[in-house]
Amino acid sequence: MTDADLALVCDIEKSAYEFPWSENIFKSCLSDGYYAPVMVDNETIIAYGVIFCAVGEAHILNLCVRPVMHRQGLGRSMLMHLLMYARHVKVGKAFLEVRRSNKAAIELYNRVGFREAGLRKGYYPVHQGREDAVVMTLELEKLLLLDQRAN
Repeated sequence: MTDADLALVCDIEKSAYEFPWSENIFKSCLSDGYYAPVMVDNETIIAYGVIFCAVGEAHILNLCVRPVMHRQGLGRSMLMHLLMYARHVKVGKAFLEVRRSNKAAIELYNRVGFREAGLRKGYYPVHQGREDAVVMTLELEKLLLLDQRAN
């Protein structure tokens, strides 16, 4: 992701989330050196992710697929790409937060091997108050074992 991608990324973000990240949040992530890949089809961004790695931990901050392209495996592909990057930079554990109501994402994360580590009460805004975030974690060594079994 580059600054030139931000208008399209923000359009996707707004179409996917009721409370989307602002362009300034994305700019801050880029200027701070977070890894932020985009997935492109026919020269159009269809998915993106943002991950921050430090002190042996990876934090997946954003993972989004253009809504009209859901249920095609693109989210899993982007997630695996982010996790492979984390392994490449010698990270041992990955974390993420997901809305408790986002059953499809939680199912995806569970299939990849993430496990619930806790809750952040009232973490996400909703129109009528706040929603809990499920904190999930994955030991990247387990991801390596899953990769070896698949091959």
